[in-house]
Amino acid sequence: MKKELLILIANLESTSKENLDNIVKQQKICEKHVNTRPGAMALNQSKIEMFNEYNNKYLEKIKEKLTIF
Repeated sequence: MKKELLILIANLESTSKENLDNIVKQQKICEKHVNTRPGAMALNQSKIEMFNEYNNKYLEKIKEKLTIF
């Protein structure tokens, strides 16, 4: 997952503010789904924790990028 995170972060450099805002919204929807009952039932706890960890890192980088705009 670390490799994929680095690719996603690299792609943020050429992403517009509007698209960054949309990505944040989409990631929050994904996070909510994974942490609610239907998503949680499909994954074991360690995978949910790993998703949340990497999702939070990704969202942090997006927010950093949004402060530049």
